[in-house]
This record gives sequence, C-alpha cells and structure tokens, in this order.
Amino acid sequence: MLDLQWVREHPDQVRNAMARKGLENTDVVDRLLEADRTRRAELSELQEAQARSNDVSREIGELMKSGRKEEANDRIAETSLLKKEIREREEAARAAEATVNALLLEVPNIPHETVPDGSGAKDNEVVGEFGERRKFDFEPLPHWEISENLGLIDFDRGSKVTGAGFPFFVGPGAKLERALIAMFLDLASDEGGYTEIQPPLLVNEDSARGTGQLPDKEDLMYEVPRDELYLVPTAEVPVTNLLRDEILESETLPIKYCAYSACFRREAGSYGKHVRGLNRLHQFDKVELVQFVKPEDSYETLETMRDDAERVLQRLGLPYRRLLMCTGDMGFSQAKKYDLEVWSAGQERWLEVSSISNFEAFQSRRMRIRYRPQGQQKTEFVHTLNGSALALPRTVAALLEHYQQANGTVLLPEPLRPYYGADTIG
Repeated sequence: MLDLQWVREHPDQVRNAMARKGLENTDVVDRLLEADRTRRAELSELQEAQARSNDVSREIGELMKSGRKEEANDRIAETSLLKKEIREREEAARAAEATVNALLLEVPNIPHETVPDGSGAKDNEVVGEFGERRKFDFEPLPHWEISENLGLIDFDRGSKVTGAGFPFFVGPGAKLERALIAMFLDLASDEGGYTEIQPPLLVNEDSARGTGQLPDKEDLMYEVPRDELYLVPTAEVPVTNLLRDEILESETLPIKYCAYSACFRREAGSYGKHVRGLNRLHQFDKVELVQFVKPEDSYETLETMRDDAERVLQRLGLPYRRLLMCTGDMGFSQAKKYDLEVWSAGQERWLEVSSISNFEAFQSRRMRIRYRPQGQQKTEFVHTLNGSALALPRTVAALLEHYQQANGTVLLPEPLRPYYGADTIG
C-alpha cells in the first residue's frame, strides 16, 4: 500500500507507474482522490458538528446557572438534533474511510528507477549468465522420463488421488526432496545468518491482504471457505505476517527468516511440454527467505539476498542466468525484482527457480510493521524483501537432467551427497 499523502501529492507519478506495469485501471487514482476529498469533507463536517455540540453543552450549563431555563431547554432540544447529526456524520466518515482504504489496495507499488520498462517476459533484461551448459555424448532425457525410469515421481497416481499437478515423490525421489530442503535450509541459516522457522500452511484474510495476495491474486490461491482461510501460495505470506502490527526497535534490524513450506497455487496451465512433469505444479516445496530492514538498507539487501539464492545454484553446480524483471512482468506489489532461471538440459530451455523482490514499505504499510529509529519517538515503516532459495520442482528437474548419466543413473553434485547419503540415484 502506498502512502495516501504521497499519492495525493504525486497522482501523475502513480498513474505513470500503473501504465508502466501494464495496468489499465488508472482511473482508480481519480476515484481514490475523489473518495479522499469526500472523506476529508465528512470529517470536517463531523468536527464542526462535534464542536457545535460542545459549545451548546457549555451554553446549557451557563443558562441553567443564570436561571434562564426556557433558553436552556431550547439548547437541550438542539443537542438532540446535533447528536443525531453526529451519528450520521460518523457513519458517513467511516464509509468514506472504508472506500479510501479499499481503493488504496488497488494501487500498485511504484517501480524503482532502475527497473526497465517493458510489457512482458520478452522485455526482461538478462544481466548475467553463470556456469557452463553440459555437453552430452548421448541424447539427454527430460526429467519426466528420468523420474519414470528411476521410479522417483508418480504423476499418474497423484492425479488419481488429488488431480493433475499433485504428484507423489516416491522412494529416492522423496529422499531427494528431503535432502535438498535440508541443504537449502542449512545454507540459509549457517551461511546466510537467517533464523529458521516453520510456518503454518493456512493463513487468514488479513495475512493474504498484508502481503498483497488480496485483492490482486485471489484466483491463484486455494481457499477453505468454511473456515475463511487460504492455503499458502508461498511461505512469504505467513513469515512476513509474523511481525504484523508490531513496532520493532532499530537495533533488532535486519531481521532475517528462512522457512520451508509446501506451497499451493491454482495456476491455470496450458497443455504441452512446457507444463509437463515438474514444470508446473499445484503443490510444491520451497525454501523462502524473508527480511525486514531499514529503508536505507533495502536495495543493498536486495543484492545480498540475490547472492544468497544464487549460492544454492552454485553449490549444486547448475548453470543459471539472472534476469532483471521489466515493469510489465514484475507484479503488483514489487518495486524491483530479479528472477533466477536454471538451464534445463533435457528440454533445452530456461526454468525459473527463484524470484527475489524488494517491496519497500508497500507490504509493511498494509501490515503496520514499523520500527523506531534510534533516538526518535516517531516510528517508520520497515522495508520487506523476500526470495526463493529455492523452489524445488524445477530445481529437481534441472538437476536430474544436468547430472544424468548414459547408464540411466543420476550422479549427484558433491555438496548434496552427505544430505542424500549416496553419490548417485539409481
């Protein structure tokens, strides 16, 4: 959520930001400003009615003291009318306030000045490519064939039990998932300095609204209507809301959390190889990084958090590239965002495995997460950031494809072997 005063003073900048993000409902700015004018007018009239009521109450006391009872009765009758007017004004002010708050939720974050303009994925900037794509002396298989040959993942039975996009990881496949999660968490906590937490997998509406899933991404979340809860689309939602409505002391910042969770997304997918196998799932595992920092530190933190995510790919020895996302492919809530894509040798294409984003104060203003700068009484909103380190499905896909051997086995990268307990799968 943006600061209302800032929107009031920079409406053209907000409209331009919405246009840069490819959003067409720029009229929301005009509706917001009009609602804000109505709210302020209602508050002004309410204050005038309250002031008049106070004046009349004082007059009643003075008239009664001076024995002017008839005039005092007239004033008493006037107070009844004023009380009714005040109740009506209060209701109107509350309604106007609710309208303003609802419209503020429809206004996206402002892209940082370093974010390139663009309408979609084709306009994202490749700002680095790392590692070497493996050259094979045999025809590499896609991961779904490797997993079938080695009995790692059962897509058909997952579809039977739940539906498409909910696979079973079986035997060595389940062991590989567990090994990767443990490795990712250890890298984050032992080397990155993050505090590991295990979050709930269901969140309430306030939590989903706080991180920006509502009202922007409600169609992507699985809902439990009976209990008014949502399954988490990412651990970002519960972990960032951990500090909702809190005031932090300056010396506690930065606060760094890492968390593993299953993630649930109602992503609509097309048919074909680009969504086959592990390329797009409705339930998947992910290790998430979240930080709460002082505003002046957030863009330096974005780069170090990106390094934290890239460290995982480097340890796995997987070739990857770094993308700076353009305005049209960045999302509603982000001010700046990087994506990391790993090379899929069996499919010969790039697969996204991580997004690292700076939200500035957009989320913290929604969640009222503030801190008190040292030596000051006035609080400020913290900046929030998050990143995947990493999402497992496409990481597993790339790992199986990159390390497959001619004899059908998969040779694991050395840093992963202690977690898995063997050098190879198969």
